[in-house]
Amino acid sequence: MANVISVSSRAGHHFSKTPKLSIRLIAGVGVEGDGHAGATVKHRSRLQRTPEQPNLRQVHLLQCELFDELGGAGFVVRAGDLGENITTQGIDLLALPAQARLRLGATAIVEITGLRTPCIQIDRFQKGLMFAVTDRDATGRLVGKAGIMAIVIEGGDVAPDDPIEVQWPDEPFRPLQAI
Repeated sequence: MANVISVSSRAGHHFSKTPKLSIRLIAGVGVEGDGHAGATVKHRSRLQRTPEQPNLRQVHLLQCELFDELGGAGFVVRAGDLGENITTQGIDLLALPAQARLRLGATAIVEITGLRTPCIQIDRFQKGLMFAVTDRDATGRLVGKAGIMAIVIEGGDVAPDDPIEVQWPDEPFRPLQAI
């Protein structure tokens, strides 16, 4: 069974986020009090180019299974370290299609918008980590393993141990692209 193992947020623009007992998701906005919350783009590089663009990166989700993989390569990464708001267990987030929805806990629903684009800040956090969170698919295309991004469809509180339920979009499924 898929579930939430940690939730994190942090005001302002910082790479890592602070684990919390719970977070509140707000429809159309993101995580209450988080530096990336808002209806329009908050990512610094995108904000400079197109500040009126919709915020497709309201919530960052990351599967904890990546921590074990990174640990095997000599890195120490914990929940919130890579800037994720929700750390999951038992669900292959990277295999989900765009527009899949995740029910988190009793009421919150997020819709997946795309893959998180790994950036140089990951290497500033731990040297060599950017290479470790990227891979190549069967066609040789670069694929990021640093989590997925989502928008909040239905608000609600999310906490560790909350169940996760996948709501699949209509076919044909669209694979996740970096956003």
